[in-house]
Amino acid sequence: MRTYFEFERLKTNYRQEFIAGLTTFFTLSYIIVVNPAILEAAGMPRGASMTATIMTSIFGTLLMGVYAKRPFAVAPYMGENAFIAYTVVKTLGYSWQTALGAILVSGVLFTLITVTGLRKWLAEAIPLNLKYSFSAGIGLFLAFLGLIDMGMIALGVPEAPVKLANLTSVPVLCAMIGLVLTCVLLVRRIAGALFIGMVSTTALMFTLGLVKVPAAIFSLPPSIGPLFMHVDITGAMTWGFVGVITSVLIMDFVDTMGTLIGLSARAGLLDKEGHLPEIEKPMLVDALSTCAAALLGTTTAGVFIESAAGMEQGGKSGFTAIVVAGFFALALFFSPILTIVPPQAYGPVLVLVGMFMLESAGRLDFSDYTELMPAFLTIVMMLFTFNIGVGITIGFISWTLIKTLTGRAREVTSGMFALTALSVTFYLFYPYH
Repeated sequence: MRTYFEFERLKTNYRQEFIAGLTTFFTLSYIIVVNPAILEAAGMPRGASMTATIMTSIFGTLLMGVYAKRPFAVAPYMGENAFIAYTVVKTLGYSWQTALGAILVSGVLFTLITVTGLRKWLAEAIPLNLKYSFSAGIGLFLAFLGLIDMGMIALGVPEAPVKLANLTSVPVLCAMIGLVLTCVLLVRRIAGALFIGMVSTTALMFTLGLVKVPAAIFSLPPSIGPLFMHVDITGAMTWGFVGVITSVLIMDFVDTMGTLIGLSARAGLLDKEGHLPEIEKPMLVDALSTCAAALLGTTTAGVFIESAAGMEQGGKSGFTAIVVAGFFALALFFSPILTIVPPQAYGPVLVLVGMFMLESAGRLDFSDYTELMPAFLTIVMMLFTFNIGVGITIGFISWTLIKTLTGRAREVTSGMFALTALSVTFYLFYPYH
C-alpha cells in the first residue's frame, strides 16, 4: 500500500497520514450533527439524515482515497443543504423528495461533463492569479468560521453585521487558550500540533464541566429507510424546476473547483502551469458522491475545505482520505463519543489553517490591475457574502469584463468565456430571497 500511494515520492508515511486523517475528521465531524439539523427544516427525519450523511461521507471519501489518491475529505456541503431546506422546500414549496431528484439529476450531469473532459478543460482555463485568490479567499472564509466557532465574534446590527463577542465567557477563554497553545506547538514544530491543540482544548473544557461525556458510547445507527431512494425525478424534470437544478449544478461546480484548486495551491500540488494533475479523478469522485448522496437521502456532496486541516498536518496521499473514511465508519456506531469535540476546540484549527492559506495572496500580481482587481473581488466577496460560490463567479465575470474593456480580450480564452457565461447564469437563477 505504501507504494500504491507513492509515500516515498510524496515524502510521507503512515503515521503522518494517520494524524492528518484524524485531524481532518475531527475538524469536520460537526457535519454529522449539523447537516441533519438543517435538513430537518425540510421535513427530513433527523436520525435517518444522520445515517445518510455519514454513509455519503464514507462513500465519497473512500473513493477519493482509493481512486483519486488525494487527501481530500468528501461530505455533504454546507450552504447547499441550507439552499435545499430553506429556499427550495420552505420558500418555494417543493417537497424534499423532489429536491433530492434535482440533486440526482445534477449529479448525473456532473458525471457526464466530467467523463467527457469538459470540467477539466474549464478548470485549466482559470487564470493563475484567480487560482491563488481562491486559496486566499477560502483561507479567510475558514478563519471567519473559526472565529465564530470559538465564540470570539458574533452577529451585530445591520450597520455592523459582526461584532466582538463576550471574551470573558469561559468557553471563549478556553478557545483562546487552545489557539495560543496550538500556535506555540506550531512554532516549536511539534508533530500533530493542530490535533494536539484540539484534543487539549476538549480536555480542558471537559475538566471544567463544559463538555459532557454521553451516557451511551456505542449505539446502532438509525435506519436510513425513511430517506433511502426517495427521489422524485419526475417532479424534478418539470420546467419550473430548471432554475433549481441549474442553481444546484453551478453551486456544486464552482464550490468544488474552487476548493480543489485552492487547497491544492496551498499544499503545493499544482504543476508549473498551475494545474492540478489528474484533476478529473477528484472531480469524478465529487460527481459520483453527489449521485450517491441523493440516493442515500442527503444533499450535494463534495470536497470539504476542512481537508486543509489534515493537509497542514502533512496529509499528502489518498491514505489520509481512507483514514477519514474509517473514522466516519466508526461514527456510525460511536457517534455519541466522536461528536463531543466542541466548536471551541476545532475553531482555533480553522483560524490557523486560514492563516496558512493566506500565503497564496503573496503570489498575486500586484503590478497588473486587470489581474489584481478580479482576485481582490473574489476574496472579499467570498468573505462578505459568506458564500464561496459567489466569490468565484464574481471573479470569473470581473476578470473577463476588465480584460475585455481594457483592450486585452485576446488574453481571455474560450474556456474563460464559457466560465463567465456560466457565472452570469448563476445570478439569473440565484435565489434572492
